[in-house]
Amino acid sequence: MNRWGTALLIPLLIQCGIVAAVFWPDTSPNHYEKRAFAPFPVNAIDELRIGDEYDNEVVLRRTGNIWLLPNLENLPANSTKVSDLLHTLTTQSGSWPIADSPAARQRFQVADYYYQKRLSLFSGGEKLGTIYLGTSPGFRKIHARNDKQDAIYSINLDPTGTRVVEDAWIDDRLLQVRAPLRIDSDLYNLYFENGNWQSATGGNPDQQELRKLIAALKNLQVEGVADEDLQRELSVTEADLVLNIQSLAGDVTLKLVSLDGNHYIYSSEFPLFFKCSNYDFNQLTGIDARLVSGEPF
Repeated sequence: MNRWGTALLIPLLIQCGIVAAVFWPDTSPNHYEKRAFAPFPVNAIDELRIGDEYDNEVVLRRTGNIWLLPNLENLPANSTKVSDLLHTLTTQSGSWPIADSPAARQRFQVADYYYQKRLSLFSGGEKLGTIYLGTSPGFRKIHARNDKQDAIYSINLDPTGTRVVEDAWIDDRLLQVRAPLRIDSDLYNLYFENGNWQSATGGNPDQQELRKLIAALKNLQVEGVADEDLQRELSVTEADLVLNIQSLAGDVTLKLVSLDGNHYIYSSEFPLFFKCSNYDFNQLTGIDARLVSGEPF
């Protein structure tokens, strides 16, 4: 080839290289087709198992519209919290994956043998899939991988919303008495009749003290379940207060017990003692019996 041919060939090769660089298919993770991260049928999911790297596991199972904790006496779970988590997982686009290699799975702790959290989803006893949660790249962000995909995503999720502790999933409102009709204790007896609360002693209940009692029952919250050893001790401990309540939802007995500076509450609807805050405990045990009964001083 003569000198002029070589001079023309070099620019041509450069142009071909540029075209190839621009139009060559990009196989990097950021060029993958954008798709749903976990496109599971959320309304069909009726069981969720949340595990961690230490083989702890919380099981949540749906009956109708209610989520229960089968490993904790089938206590009601916070159904809103469970539903929100499932919708968060299944409605995210996932953007584009940040990586897809086996090495990256280990680095971001989303491998099937190395992870921080494992969420297994079931429908009718059939496993739909598993989601592995790993490291957090930022506030309310977490690295995640659907076991049906190699791709690793950074998704919007608060890591504290997947705690592997039974207490964290209990419906903290499960002992609330929303519409009491009669309240009996050792110190006062009240009943609702003809649109008004009355005292069995014939007195007129102090309205402020009465509202305080009704509000305490309606807003009562539990903070978890007493551990197994405490359950036995609490069952033989004298109660600070016993309330027998008739309501639109049925009859229930509440026992409030203090032990070693901590407060607990038992309901005849459930076989366990629950942890109770100092505030709620004091709101119920601190009711002035003379005022709420309308007795003269």
